[in-house]
Amino acid sequence: MRIRVFPWLLALCLTTGVAQAAGPLVFATIDRSGWPNPLTSAADFDTASRAEILMFSKALLATEALDDKALKQRLGVRQLDRKSVDRLRQRFWDQLLGNYRQASQDCDGQPFCLQVRNLGELRQLAASFTGASKAAYGAWGEASGQFHQQYLNEQLRLAALFPAVSSEIQRMDPAERLGDELADRQFLLTFDDGPSLRDGPTDQLIEVLRAYDLHSLFFVLGDSFQARLSQSSAGEMRELYDGQCVGVHGWEHKSHSSWNEWQSSVIRSTNLANRTLTNEYLPLFRPPYGQRRSDSAGFFKAQGVQVMLWNIDSQDWSKKVGAEAAAQRVQTLMLLWRRGIILFHDTHAKAAQAVPALLKANQHNGVQWLDCRTLR
Repeated sequence: MRIRVFPWLLALCLTTGVAQAAGPLVFATIDRSGWPNPLTSAADFDTASRAEILMFSKALLATEALDDKALKQRLGVRQLDRKSVDRLRQRFWDQLLGNYRQASQDCDGQPFCLQVRNLGELRQLAASFTGASKAAYGAWGEASGQFHQQYLNEQLRLAALFPAVSSEIQRMDPAERLGDELADRQFLLTFDDGPSLRDGPTDQLIEVLRAYDLHSLFFVLGDSFQARLSQSSAGEMRELYDGQCVGVHGWEHKSHSSWNEWQSSVIRSTNLANRTLTNEYLPLFRPPYGQRRSDSAGFFKAQGVQVMLWNIDSQDWSKKVGAEAAAQRVQTLMLLWRRGIILFHDTHAKAAQAVPALLKANQHNGVQWLDCRTLR
């Protein structure tokens, strides 16, 4: 089992010293049982989406009253890049306004349906939002409010440390894929850190995907791929990933922003995957922890490789986040962002349990699971 290091913990070690390696102990999770209705139609999805957008907007608005000292204390950092934080806030507000408008089309007579013409009106609506317009939403409102405060802390913390410590929070180059470029209700399932050894979690997950006729994207580690190849054959590797897509995650799970061998890591892993999986391989690279150099765009372009990050993280690698919690976190973020690249890990059994729950919850509400083969 690969031990995963908290990106924020690594950030603190790099920027402030080990003594300040505190930060959040848990990631945002939510019990969605307080939401009174299943997401069985497009209207149901939109109603829940409006509610999550307003709750997150309320949390975002509240942080704007914090000065740098208060924000550092809240996020557990010694240094804070104000420009990066402001840039993230602006991007979030732009996305929230667009998403709320999409969720509010033809919503007359439905809950949380107040039209907004501009960002100022959205901010006013968020400021007065409680989630308790009806008694049926009281339990959800309390759970959602707590979730979005913690989730926002995660995002602002990454922004506070960026670009000194790179992550998925911002693009470093316009060519990088983040997930917000997808169409409304379109989501791509991606899985990191594999493959497992034979008959392990990777095999189990792929069986689940095939049962649902899903074609998803796996970011493999070169050393893990080579280990699996050594106990099988190129033909068996092609059979394993048949119908799926494979990008690379580097040769080792190490930060590619500080590793002297990062270029070799990318080249070795892409050559191995491409040579073994001619039909399944896609020239996509996902940096471990989202960390890459600010001057790396030229290298990736020369290699014909594109960086793919993510904007919806299940946090399923954490021992404190079970399969159900990971699924409910992802569902909530799907409602909030309405499009995106979803990150799971195929080296843990949780993904094979969480993915069917998401598929079942979003069968007839307009959600489209992107076929990875269309990325070619």
